[in-house]
Amino acid sequence: MALIDVCPVEELPPGHVKIVFAGTLAIGVYNLGGELFGLEDRCSHDDGPLCEGDFDPDDGIAICPRHGANIDIRSGRALTLPAVDAVATYGVRVEDGMVKVDIG
Repeated sequence: MALIDVCPVEELPPGHVKIVFAGTLAIGVYNLGGELFGLEDRCSHDDGPLCEGDFDPDDGIAICPRHGANIDIRSGRALTLPAVDAVATYGVRVEDGMVKVDIG
């Protein structure tokens, strides 16, 4: 298990996302109604950025800013074209008031 710090929990309120980097890996950490999820910041359609786009916090859907593919934030599953492959997801937890994502 390799945990990286994201931010203090109060800096990631419900309905927000924060993007963190671990080397060349970028991960969007989403707060969906108090539940935290980590999603690879890469659309499987063309490897462009994903988490910089809009997202629906109620349905848990990230919307690719380039071509509009919808990705399920909880599972990484592609929901609409042009994406067809899933993207990686990462476990997220809070320890001592700090949001952490597991990249291991």
